[in-house]
Amino acid sequence: MADAHASHSPTQTSVAPHPGSREMPRWNVGELPDAPQFHWSSVWQFLGPGLLMGGAAIGGGEWLQGPLTTARYGGGLLWLSTLSILGQVLYNIEISRYTLYSGEPIFTGKFRTLPGPMFWVFFYLALDFGAIFPYLAASAATPLAMMIGKVETTKDIANHATLLQWLSVGIFLASFIPLIFGGKIYNSLKAVMTFKLVTVMGFLLVLAIGYSHLDTWVEIFSGFFKFGTVPVGETELDNVFVAMWQGRKFPELDLTMMATLSALVAISGQGGLSNTPISNYTRDSGWGMGSHVGAIPSMVGGHDIQLSHVGTVFEVTETSLPRWKRWYRHLMRDQLCVWMPACFFGLALPSMLSVEFLPKHTVLSGSEAKWAASVMTATAVGDRVGGSVGDVFRFLTLFCGFLVLSTCMASTIDGFVRRWVDVFWTASKKMHAMGPEKIRYLYFGVLVGYAILGLVMLTVVAEPKKLIEFAGVIYNFALGFSCFHVAVLNTILLPAKLRPHPLIKLALWLVGAFFTSVGAIALYKMMYDAKLFGLGA
Repeated sequence: MADAHASHSPTQTSVAPHPGSREMPRWNVGELPDAPQFHWSSVWQFLGPGLLMGGAAIGGGEWLQGPLTTARYGGGLLWLSTLSILGQVLYNIEISRYTLYSGEPIFTGKFRTLPGPMFWVFFYLALDFGAIFPYLAASAATPLAMMIGKVETTKDIANHATLLQWLSVGIFLASFIPLIFGGKIYNSLKAVMTFKLVTVMGFLLVLAIGYSHLDTWVEIFSGFFKFGTVPVGETELDNVFVAMWQGRKFPELDLTMMATLSALVAISGQGGLSNTPISNYTRDSGWGMGSHVGAIPSMVGGHDIQLSHVGTVFEVTETSLPRWKRWYRHLMRDQLCVWMPACFFGLALPSMLSVEFLPKHTVLSGSEAKWAASVMTATAVGDRVGGSVGDVFRFLTLFCGFLVLSTCMASTIDGFVRRWVDVFWTASKKMHAMGPEKIRYLYFGVLVGYAILGLVMLTVVAEPKKLIEFAGVIYNFALGFSCFHVAVLNTILLPAKLRPHPLIKLALWLVGAFFTSVGAIALYKMMYDAKLFGLGA
């Protein structure tokens, strides 16, 4: 077991522990390198997975569900995103804890636990199904159509459904480009997400500072702390705690928005199993024991990059333990100083646009609700700024929407594919017969399979809003259970001195319960609306 670590340094005769399922291969043993010494003067050298995932975090939840909710209710429901983001920060740190120790991504670690890899294959495939819904590509089609002048207004969207569908397909296929070319896939995605963060956040800050009122800022940022506020009507809110304080009865929830709010919770930050690649990127960055394992190369340009079939662990000694603590602080700095602020500001700024530029209590319905969420503020921004500058700002707002959604499609694809590629690369005995440089062929093969499934989804269920709601329910269940699994996994597979504190494990269970509960309520509402099992009849 993992506790049976000797107190001496690793030697050629050291044997790695083999906890969990015997169907998974035994770890290798190596020496934990020291973490880099942090200096503010060279802060850019320390930006790692949090930067890539921070760029990916500004996506569907931030650009679609946030503004859709704040346009209708103001900032009062953003506290749900606060709980979601804080829960995901804890989850991200804990899944990377495993990677720092073993050099393996957390998904591979899950398959090491009983009852064994075959059980978890089918279980997690069901939970990961939401990641196949290409709602980001479908949503990005609308701003692109308006940028090229094919669609003039949101009212005109319904007349161009075929065009939007074809644009969705084109965006979806273009998202595969950075995953095929460029050497190490992690580096290609990091470059794309850095450009996206600088461009989008820079433009939104110009709008926020130059064309918004203080009341709007207060409305949005205070909304992150209005815990207990719930919808009680089409545009009305009430607060559970205020009602209790005033001696009123418990507010009667309006469940008509539950699917939308579930999607907001699910994809604020990352959501679902799309958080798990942060442990892959921790490895690909060479953090902790990831330096012994390697990375996934692209199909074109990655011939010198290899990936070991198994992880490498270190023995807990008087030398390695201080190094471990420095790596853990390095990891926390990346999450708390990069990923978390990117999530909050990435949600606040697009939501601020909807509150500032759209009429109060805007409710999208009909064709607008299907396609227009990604562009609903662009025309209002252009009209407010006015003149030729207003036209430029309208175009830039559309461009930012397109950039946000299309680039996140690439990171979503990569996250799904590498989750499963990494697992099979370690778990399959047939894969072990392949050289470590052949990983790119497996990655490319799964990439092609994902492309086929995504194209089917875009042609069968093309409406972005419906795709988001379906994905949101699955995402909440997936992230909820994954929190439970990680709490157990880090207790079983890690040495005693590296395990999370009992309070951290309790917090993980509470976070898992939160996401699972939101998913269950949304699923009940969707079943009720569909009149399944006699509900809603």
